[in-house]
Amino acid sequence: MKIAFLGLGNMGTSMARQLVRAGHDVTVWNRTLSKAEPLRSEGAKVGNSPAEAAQAAEFVVTMLADDAAVEAAVLSPTGAITTLPQDATHISMSTIGVALCNRLAEEHRRRGHHYVAAPVFGRPDAAEAGKLFIAAAGEKTAVERCRPVLEALGQRVFVIGDQPLMANVVKLSGNFLIASVIESLAESIALTRKYGIGPHQYVDFLTNTLFAAPVYKTYGGLIADQKYQPAGFALRLGLKDIRLTLTAAENVDAPLPIASVIRDHMLTAVARGLDKHDWSVLGQLAAENAGLK
Repeated sequence: MKIAFLGLGNMGTSMARQLVRAGHDVTVWNRTLSKAEPLRSEGAKVGNSPAEAAQAAEFVVTMLADDAAVEAAVLSPTGAITTLPQDATHISMSTIGVALCNRLAEEHRRRGHHYVAAPVFGRPDAAEAGKLFIAAAGEKTAVERCRPVLEALGQRVFVIGDQPLMANVVKLSGNFLIASVIESLAESIALTRKYGIGPHQYVDFLTNTLFAAPVYKTYGGLIADQKYQPAGFALRLGLKDIRLTLTAAENVDAPLPIASVIRDHMLTAVARGLDKHDWSVLGQLAAENAGLK
């Protein structure tokens, strides 16, 4: 299959590599073009613009940092939508807001394209191993057409529904849950440390009893180790996702009081210069608030 892959950050580079390894004809693009060179040596082509990358594609995949980056790569005068052939499909794998999702779906429909939202769950190591979990939504035949692409990237594809926004809501709500786990771990570890209980001992107890899920093991370990750099998922991106979640919730009158608290704690961490740290750096914030180092 001919695939244009737009966005070569921590996740995108590994995902594009998986598609090359799966034997697809892949053209990559990144705003900083030098990041595409390693993939060229592995068999990918490199486009100088999103429009150039997409001009002969059957699928264009976007894996970009935020709404503004997706909008620029797809809808600008040099965006992929300007050259994407009719009947081609845009697979949007970024974490974006519901409003932009709806706009993209409508713009593609007007131009005779298909649009599938397929955001992913997993950190960079899962992307490198092709073990992401993918939440996909869109018109049924379009989602099925995307399966060979999605299955090259993830260990399981969950079809959420026939409206693309459904996948984005699942992704936003899922990231809200992860952030809630990080916040509660951060506070719990700070509390137990104040009573002289070692963080590694505490996390070992938690993750071998009632809280054996990967999310507790991953983030509990990072907080216990105080290992917040390099960032697997930067705090600034986590704050962006919580803001998008709150906007989605407000649109349907669904209060999320915990999300509001997490947003404020993330803002505090950003104000302290921690925006490029992993979002588990909320553990550092909780410790400092408790008078710990």
